[in-house]
Amino acid sequence: MLLAHPEGLTQAEIARRLSVNRSTINRYVADLPAYIYVDDMDGGKWKLDRSADLIHVHLNLHEATAVHLASRLLATCIDRQNPHAAAALRKMAVALERLAPHICQHLAQSADAIDEESRWNDQGFLRSLEVITLAWAAGRKVKLWYRARVNEPVKETVFSPYFIEPGAVGRSTYVIGFSEHHNALRTLKIERIERVEALREAYTIPADFDPRDLLKYAWGIWYTDEEPVEVVLKFSARVAQRLGETRWHCTEQVEPLADGSLLWHAKIAEPQEMMPWIRGWGADVEVLEPERLRENLSDEAKRLMDVYRRSNEE
Repeated sequence: MLLAHPEGLTQAEIARRLSVNRSTINRYVADLPAYIYVDDMDGGKWKLDRSADLIHVHLNLHEATAVHLASRLLATCIDRQNPHAAAALRKMAVALERLAPHICQHLAQSADAIDEESRWNDQGFLRSLEVITLAWAAGRKVKLWYRARVNEPVKETVFSPYFIEPGAVGRSTYVIGFSEHHNALRTLKIERIERVEALREAYTIPADFDPRDLLKYAWGIWYTDEEPVEVVLKFSARVAQRLGETRWHCTEQVEPLADGSLLWHAKIAEPQEMMPWIRGWGADVEVLEPERLRENLSDEAKRLMDVYRRSNEE
């Protein structure tokens, strides 16, 4: 009942739903489990502590392998310590100890990797993620202070979290939601949130909000209300097999050419976000479209030539 009502319920509301006297409910206050508490700051409502252990999962061997793969991806992609992620993996490891001891061992090792001292112990990021996660789960707004870039002033806004999305390329975490300062949907990098406070004010995620549709044409996290851009790349025969071994985008189409090279097509919301990936292929890829992206890569190649020419002259 309380899971269905994140705003909490009064004793009278619980009694009515259970068809018992209010005094009956009152007698149970002293015996409440740790994850149910009475919020005296909100009219004595009974609420769930959503950060407590409330979820029990049963996995078969193949599902456990999927969790192992996800844990390895998590451990290799995040650059900050995350005790919640580590604790979750350790719990999974304990649960799988008898069913799959080898997978259990590697889950525990992935948890240790997330806790390593070499990772950034960013307590500000962790607290922001915790507050936003609890607000998202309970349908409560937050007030946050955000600095988009180093030289820009901090902006304050009331924010309604709709979705939390990781960004593998930049090893970052983003929250998508409605910003009252902008009166529009915004994507904020959680690492750039300087302060966040939970509010009691509730919000409702629009019925037509679907992060899959929103990010369908994104290369990573950038999306736009405009039509996606057709990106056409030509890959040399030398890397054709490697390119074909992975599906890089849900809209991609690959066209083999007679000389063994490949034409790669995709519709991308913001092609600029592809720059690091394109750079990674070096001279084995040529941008054909759009012209703006081609010019950016051409200008960068000229700057690289200048850098190495100066270095050789020295």
